[in-house]
Amino acid sequence: MEANDAAEMMDAERTRDTFKQRAAMAIAIFAMILAICGLGGSNAGKEALNNNVLASNYFSFFQAKNMRQTATELAADELELGWLNDPAVPETTRQAMRQRLEQYRKTVARYESEPETREGKKELIARAREHEEKRDHALKQDPYFDYAEALLQIAIVLISVAIVADLAWLAFLGGLVGFAGTLLTINGFYLLVEIPGLA
Repeated sequence: MEANDAAEMMDAERTRDTFKQRAAMAIAIFAMILAICGLGGSNAGKEALNNNVLASNYFSFFQAKNMRQTATELAADELELGWLNDPAVPETTRQAMRQRLEQYRKTVARYESEPETREGKKELIARAREHEEKRDHALKQDPYFDYAEALLQIAIVLISVAIVADLAWLAFLGGLVGFAGTLLTINGFYLLVEIPGLA
């Protein structure tokens, strides 16, 4: 073996080592992004579920308030239209009925809006819609994380096979797939671009 042949073999080995090091670094980076992506997807799923439950609770509370308000309005109407106009009812009783009617009307108004406790119908419906918006936002994020996870896993497999088979083109393909997965991960967090069919 000549010195030139040995030098060429050493250069080839050095090139292979550089390729393997770069491929290993790419695998490590994509694995890290995959972990972040998994965390983002998990959080999006939990946020969607939690906000769906909260929205449902506020809608139920709204319905209960609505039923109580309607029952109170009916009682007030019956008192006002049925009893207060009856001449057979003594004046002292009518006075007590007027006080009760005033209480009913205040209760009806409180059921409609109660800003200090945020438990009036207006406040409850606003809170329910707020949680619906948060749920919908999380549901939009989730598919991007799902597809990003798949692409990042495929990228890691392709680059791993490229190292074993010593195929640079396969590593390059894996890098492209991993880059696409990285972009989807970023989009999952920030929803910069809405991709048709994904959301």
